[in-house]
Formats: sequence, structure tokens, C-alpha cells
Amino acid sequence: MLLWRLRHVSDRLYLIVVSILVGALAGLAAVLLKNSVHWGQELLYGWIPEQKRVFALFLYPIIGIGLTVLFTRYVLQGQLGRGIGPIIYSVARQGSVVPRSRMYSQWVSSFLTVTFGGSAGLEAPISVTGSAIGSNLARVLRVSRRERRLLVGCGAAAGVAAIFNSPIAGVLFAVEVVLSELSAPFFIPLLISSATATLVSKLLFSGQPFVLITTSWSVDTVPFYLLLGLGAALLSVYMIRIYFAAEKLFERWRGTYRKVALGGTALGVLVFIFPTLYGEGYNIVQSLLSGEPSHLLDASIFSVYRDENVWILLLVAGCSMLLKVFATCVTIGAGGNGGMFGSSLFSGALLGFVIARLINLSGLFVVPEVHFVVLGMAGTLAGVVHAPLTAIFLIAEITGGYALFVPLMFVTSCSYIITRYFEPYSVYTRKLVQRGVYVHQDRDRGLLAQLDLPRLVETDFEPVQPDATLGELVDIFRHATRNLFPVVDNDGALVGIISLDQVRDALFDEQHYNTTRVSDLMTEPPATVNVDDTLLDILRCMEQLNVWALPVLKNGRYVGFLLKSAILAGYRKQLIKESE
Repeated sequence: MLLWRLRHVSDRLYLIVVSILVGALAGLAAVLLKNSVHWGQELLYGWIPEQKRVFALFLYPIIGIGLTVLFTRYVLQGQLGRGIGPIIYSVARQGSVVPRSRMYSQWVSSFLTVTFGGSAGLEAPISVTGSAIGSNLARVLRVSRRERRLLVGCGAAAGVAAIFNSPIAGVLFAVEVVLSELSAPFFIPLLISSATATLVSKLLFSGQPFVLITTSWSVDTVPFYLLLGLGAALLSVYMIRIYFAAEKLFERWRGTYRKVALGGTALGVLVFIFPTLYGEGYNIVQSLLSGEPSHLLDASIFSVYRDENVWILLLVAGCSMLLKVFATCVTIGAGGNGGMFGSSLFSGALLGFVIARLINLSGLFVVPEVHFVVLGMAGTLAGVVHAPLTAIFLIAEITGGYALFVPLMFVTSCSYIITRYFEPYSVYTRKLVQRGVYVHQDRDRGLLAQLDLPRLVETDFEPVQPDATLGELVDIFRHATRNLFPVVDNDGALVGIISLDQVRDALFDEQHYNTTRVSDLMTEPPATVNVDDTLLDILRCMEQLNVWALPVLKNGRYVGFLLKSAILAGYRKQLIKESE
């Protein structure tokens, strides 16, 4: 079949056909996940009497996280890989090869977590599922490495497009978040895949998450939009920092079932006090868009104050906004699966509502609260995910709010710029950057990031002892193939280097063969390289120092030399590989 394809079907047409297939499969997976979660939640709610549901909200998250942990341990052998980060890593370092298990592991684990009230979004799991479908379909159908990377992006785009019925936002999400660089002709498969997934979603999934039809906005509200953008930026920085602080806390916890018990209980307490934190929370967002914010108090201990005090409503909204990131972190840290995408939309919606309601209560100005709700969603998503174009088009598409394009631009730009100042990397990429593997939009930087530094280190440089004599050094020179020699002590630590060019005159001084020591001739290396350093920084260092080789250390011990020529040769090979 593949031979027939090579003879009769052009590469461009073949790629379009495959992108349609990826879009259909990823869209189907997204629709099944979304519908399954909704049906599961309705079933869990339906068989519990209304007066006892508040206690069910406490127990359900513990059950869901426990089931997810059991599935991860006994079915996946502990290899789940949460979030978009592993997909970005596979594109950067693994040739866009995604494990086959990701085609179902994210789906099942997020279904178990969110159905039982885990406070996280489904967007990241379904994007990973779509990316895995694209990667593995590409491997089966024998497409090139470059096209496989594109199909990974097609799968991610299709997943987001199907969940929100937003094809343009799906494409922009793939470009801004998953793929490092993309040529113009490759936009067509992304658009086709995203559109196909949206079509599947339209056919099988009733409606979209939010509904809001708006027709106008006032120029007088622009200062308040900038205020909302500032608030969204501060909220985004807060969410990113809390997320990674909580991740470090959970990493220090020992015992899987201890995490489930303590984390599940903590989540249950949060949901018991603030039922708004149950699940994705999109029902709360829709209530705000429908002009019914009083639903924030449904099934909560504050419901008795529904008609008495507006400040109670604002208190619940503000606490839910700030605690959502905690609930998401506990959900994931305790063993559940989900993402920050939906959580940022939820918190952003509440931020917009709180700011708009406070402005209206001041009596100085009246602003449309529903506008601020959708603008807060866009601003917070742009800050947390670092994807402003995705935020603009996603909110415009899922709310029907195309008339708000200018306010969306104000809020997302303000939020993105301020957030980038305090947090240069998104919630998806910060950890990857710390490992030196994140692919930036700079193509050269991205190619260098895909090279493995330890593999480039050359170890055939003959080490010498600092107390060796000049005569012994001459004997080493006679049999060496390099003209650079590391001076290493008995503990393996680098104490200096000797260059043949620098000691050439001393080699002919036979009178000092027994009196001159290597320690008398060695010099300090201009710089040293750690195995955790990035190749881009190393190349810059070599250029500034005008050197062709630098010694490499691991845990303070000498391991070899890194040559500029080896880096450039590796870069050239990677460039050829990416072009195949």
C-alpha cells in the first residue's frame, strides 16, 4: 500500500488526507471524553438525594483520585506523564515520538479524575491524546520526521478545537504552545485537522461550553479593561507560582496512598466549603454569562445568605478564584490527572465578575459584567499559558463575542506582557526550561536544544597528574593524538590544563626534565562546562573567549572536553534530520 501511495499520491495530498484522519480521531476522542464526563457527573449526582449531595461532594474527589492512582500504578506501571510538557519534550528531544499508551492513558485517567469532581480541566489530557494519535499514526503510515512533528501539532489542535468548537483557536494553540516553528505551507494541514475535529464535535456534541452573544462595547470602559488586564496578569503570576510551589511540596511527600488520602481529603474539604471548585467549573462560568451569579452559592454552606448580602457572593467568588489553583494542584499532586487550561478560564471568569461587580457597586460607572467575565477568561488564559492569540480567538469563538475583539486585544496584551515580565515561561514550559530542553521560537535555539550534550563530549584527551615531571609529560606528548591535556588530581577534579603550544619551548629544556612539575606549567582553563549547561550558552561562551574547546565537569569531576566543531557538526546533522 505504501509503495502504491508513493507512485500515485503526492506527498502534499497524502499529508492532507492523514491530517483529516488525525482530526477525525482526535475529535472523536475529545467528544467521547467530554460527553462521558458529563454523563458520569449526572449519574453520580442523580442517585444521591439532594439533601446529601454536599457530603457526596466531599467523598467523590477522594474516590476519583484513588481510582486514577490505581489505574496509573497497575495498568500504566506508574508512567502517566501529566500535562502538555511531555509533548513539548517529545517534539524537542524525541523526534515527536509519543508513546502509544498516551492514546488512552490521558483519556481514562482524566475521565476518572474529573467525573468524580477533580478540580482540573480536560484540555491538557485531550491535547496529549490527540498528539499521541498524530504521532503514532505518522509512525504507522511512514511519514517523515518533520511531518510527524506537524501531525503531533494537528492532534493537539484537533483536541482543543473539538472540546470548544473553536477551529482557529485550536490551530493557534498548536502553533503557540506545542510547535516551536512552522512554515506557511504546513498551516493547511493544521487548519484541515482542526476543522475536521470541529465538524465531528458539531455532529456528536450538543453545543459548546459557553454561550454569549454580544454586539457592542463602549470606549469609556477602556481604562477598566486595562485594570482588568493588570488584574489578570497578577492572577496569572499567582497561579503559576502556586502551581510550581505545590508541585515541589507534593514531590517531597512520600507514599502514594498517603498522597491520595491527604490530598483527596484536602480537596474534599475545599469542595465541601466551596462547591464551585467541583470538577471543571464550566457550569459556574455559564451561570455568570447568563447573568445568574447567585448560582455560585448553590449547595454551599453560604446558600442561606443568597438574597441577603451581596458581599457574601463576592467573598465566595473571590475565594473560589484564588483557591481554584490550590484545588487543581491538590488534584494533580495527589495522583489525579487534569490541567491548568480550564482552571485558568474558571479563575479568569470569576476575576472579571468580581472586578465588574465592584465597579458597579461603587456607583461611579456601570459596566457590563458578562463582558468582563469573558475578558477575564482571555486575560488569565493568555498569562498562564503564554498564548495570547489562542486566548483571543478561543474566547471569541466559544462565546460568539467577535464584537469584543478590541477589548480582548487590550486585556490579553496587557496581561501577557506583565506576566512575561515576572514569569518568562508558561505553566507548561517553565519546568522544561529549567532542564534546558524547551524549544523556543528561534529555530537555531530549538535545534541546539535537541542535541544531547553528554553525547558530544570527547573523552580521548590524555589526563596528567599535577605532580608529574616534565620528562613524564614529554613521554605522554609523544604518544598523544591531542595537543590539549587536562590536569587532574587523585580525586578526579580538574586543577588546570596544559596546551602543547604554550609549553613548546619547555619541551626542549632537557636539564629541567626531572625538576619541573606539571603544576608549574599548567594554566587555569578559560572556563568550564557543566553537563547541565545549555549548548547555546556554551557556544556564546566559546565565542566570547575565542576558544575552540572547554573542559566538561560532572559533579565537580572532569569527564572530557567539548569542542566547538562537535557542536556545529551535531547542529548540522540535526538540521538535515529536521529537513527530511
